[in-house]
Amino acid sequence: MSKQTIWKKRPTLDELNRLSKDTLVEHLEIVYTEVGDDYLKATMPVDKRTVQPMGLLHGGASAALAETLGSVASHFIIDRDTHYAVGLNIEVHHIRSVTEGVVTGIARPLHLGQKTHLWEIKIFNEKEKVVSVSMLKMIILKNER
Repeated sequence: MSKQTIWKKRPTLDELNRLSKDTLVEHLEIVYTEVGDDYLKATMPVDKRTVQPMGLLHGGASAALAETLGSVASHFIIDRDTHYAVGLNIEVHHIRSVTEGVVTGIARPLHLGQKTHLWEIKIFNEKEKVVSVSMLKMIILKNER
C-alpha cells in the first residue's frame, strides 16, 4: 500500500533551495535537506548571523526557520496558478538554548484546509533535543490576476 502525500506538486531539494536565492533564507544559510510524504526538513547554522548578543540562537532566527518551512510547504500544497499562501500568525516556544553547530527544523501539517493551513515546526539541536516548537497559521488567498 502506498503512502499518502500532502504535496500537490512534490518539490525537489534543488527547486526548494533555488527559491532561497537573494532572500533572508539564503542569508541565514537555511538549506532544505529532506522532503517526506508529510513533512519538510531544513537546517540552519548557529553562527554570527543567527545568534543574539549573548551568543545564543536568536529567537527570531528560530522563527525565521519555522516560518520558512511552513510557508514553503504550504506553497507546494496549493494550486499556485489560482492561489497563494502567506503567514497569518506564528507562535514560537523556546525550550533550550543553542550556542553552536546546526539546528534542524521539521514542519508537519496539523490542518490543511482550503482557506488555512496549520503547521507544527519543531527545531532540534545536533543531539536531536528539541530547541523550539512553533505553530504557524497560513492563510490561502485567491490570486486576483
